[in-house]
Amino acid sequence: MDKKIISGLALCVVAICVLPILGVIFAAVFGSLDTLGQLAETVLWRYTWTTLVLVVLVATGSIVIGASTAWLVVACDFPGRRWLEVALVVPLAFPAYVLAYAYTDVLDHPGIVQSTLRDLMGWGPRDYWFPEIRSLGGAALMLTLVLYPYVYLLARAAFRMQAAAPFYAARSLGASPFSAFMRVSLPMARPAIAAGSLLVVMETIADFGTVAHFSVQTFATGIYTSWFGLADRGAAAQLALGLLAFALLVAALEHINRGAAAFGQKGRRETFVRFDLNGGRALAAQAACLLPVVFGVLIPTVTLVIMGLRSEQNIFSPRYLGFLQTSVMLAAIAAVVTVSAAVFLGTFHRMSPRRASLASLFVARLGYAVPGGVIAVGLLVPFAQLDNWIDARMEAWFDISTGLLITGSIWLMIAAYMIRFLAAAIGAYDSGLATVTPNIDAASRVLGRTAWGTVKDIHLAVLRPSILTALLIVFVDTVKELPATLILRPFNYDTLAVHAFRLASDERLDGAAVPSLMIAGLGLIPVILLCAQIGDWRRTPT
Repeated sequence: MDKKIISGLALCVVAICVLPILGVIFAAVFGSLDTLGQLAETVLWRYTWTTLVLVVLVATGSIVIGASTAWLVVACDFPGRRWLEVALVVPLAFPAYVLAYAYTDVLDHPGIVQSTLRDLMGWGPRDYWFPEIRSLGGAALMLTLVLYPYVYLLARAAFRMQAAAPFYAARSLGASPFSAFMRVSLPMARPAIAAGSLLVVMETIADFGTVAHFSVQTFATGIYTSWFGLADRGAAAQLALGLLAFALLVAALEHINRGAAAFGQKGRRETFVRFDLNGGRALAAQAACLLPVVFGVLIPTVTLVIMGLRSEQNIFSPRYLGFLQTSVMLAAIAAVVTVSAAVFLGTFHRMSPRRASLASLFVARLGYAVPGGVIAVGLLVPFAQLDNWIDARMEAWFDISTGLLITGSIWLMIAAYMIRFLAAAIGAYDSGLATVTPNIDAASRVLGRTAWGTVKDIHLAVLRPSILTALLIVFVDTVKELPATLILRPFNYDTLAVHAFRLASDERLDGAAVPSLMIAGLGLIPVILLCAQIGDWRRTPT
């Protein structure tokens, strides 16, 4: 496989990544504006306002929890710090809609909390006020509890790499530890926190399962309603275009805002001595680190297990094994295809580090900024037209009806997953590829290896851990993906995520707990690897 073939495959991947964006733009521009006009008079501004408020609430909560806990485990020493440092990552395994199902069962009117409160106080249903979990605030809380680890992981790494001298200089000038943290350490970690908050924002605007279950009207739910409820693809594409523009604007603003900011690196002889916390301060630090784990992992897990035991769902039934088989098969195929695409793009840039390869990587990474629902709409519009054109031609020429060759298959779903998660695969592969010096490539070529031979015999052999990480990340993200799967799946082709959503939509929350637990169990795979890595970092001197 020579350079031309690798370059051609890389450009094909880029074309697939661009296709949904062009499809959304085309359908939005040439679609009817009647439905959009009606939406503008009724719910469009509500979609906009709700989405903005949700993004602000989730981003703020994630920054506060992620940055503060990261600083506590890096800069302070208190009982339980070592295992809390690892446990703070575990909520990442749970999709937000899984937490939504669990907390609805606990906090809704028939739930155990309000039922116990009424029994103890002797109140009737109208005698007291209780916060409504099915609300914008409830959705923001669910998303914050599962997304703050993005900020935590990056902020923790940034704090560990910071030079200790500026912090100690601030302390010597009379600043308290909190003041030195706010004035010195936190601003130095701003690039990492901004990068983590960007991931949080992208995941928030892409979320569908949580806001749909809580009946919160955002752009994500509006796209699904327009597509299936109103049967208007043009309106769905127009809403998708608005959401796409918002996502790209956030990414651009974050990039501009970061500017030339950089991390404060630790000097060779500088060691950051942790503060020993005792008494009330130690309890406060423990509580600050423990509460996100309790509310993000412990309570949802216990609740889902109890709900699952109450339900009639049998995890070992042929039906459930079919859901599991479908989810694993789709995720496995998507992981292999996505990581292969990342290898082609990384190799293309490695062979020709020019503007074309840089632009290819930039375009490929845009998929993470595009919500799954937008990608689904952008792929369905052109491929549905292509299917209809092929069917019409085959009937006219050969009197054969081909039906839906592409839109009725799983391959459009695989393409959507690849576009959505290609950025994660590229990041994992590139981080490993950076450890292979160009001299190794040159030596391989001198010894007679072709470009693909170098990749196959050297890169793929050396980068097995990075490739395995990329495969696991894409695998688990595909299992959890909901909006793209809902829109693109063939008829009667359900995954665990789709089945959980359907049961929850029918208010069969006990039944939804079973596939939700299976999804969370699969999500623990990469989180366990992250925890093991954090454990290795923990044993290194700081």
